[in-house]
Parts: sequence; C-alpha cells; structure tokens
Amino acid sequence: MIKRILTAAAVLTLMATPAFASQCPKDMKSIDAALAAGKGGDMKDKVKALRAEGEALHKAGKHKESVEKLAQALKLIGK
Repeated sequence: MIKRILTAAAVLTLMATPAFASQCPKDMKSIDAALAAGKGGDMKDKVKALRAEGEALHKAGKHKESVEKLAQALKLIGK
C-alpha cells in the first residue's frame, strides 16, 4: 500500500515539473511585453531583477522557484 502511494506521488511530481517548465517562458514574455509597454512605473527595476532571477532559476532547472519569482514580478506590474 505504501509503495503504491509513494509511486503515485513520484509520478505526479514528475508530471508537474514540465508544467512549471513551460510556464516560465510564457511569464518572461509577459513581463517583457509589459515592460516594453511602459508598465512597472517606479517598480521597474524591481520587476527586472525578479525577472532576471526567475530566468536564472529556470535555466538551473528550478522551475517551481522560477514560477514564484516571475509571479512576484507579474504582480508588481499588475498582471
């Protein structure tokens, strides 16, 4: 019983990772488009820093953390 639960949890975890991985580039494009449109105001530097952090985490394979950083940046620009 325990073995089945652990196997199911492992499978679900592996299935979730690609979902996070594909979300990162979408979020980065949204941030880039918003910044190009002049959004961000006085938080522009903070948004850029969070976006850069998110991209670095994405490249390092840390997709959950990347999505979290990019979500913070999107929140600052009102998305």
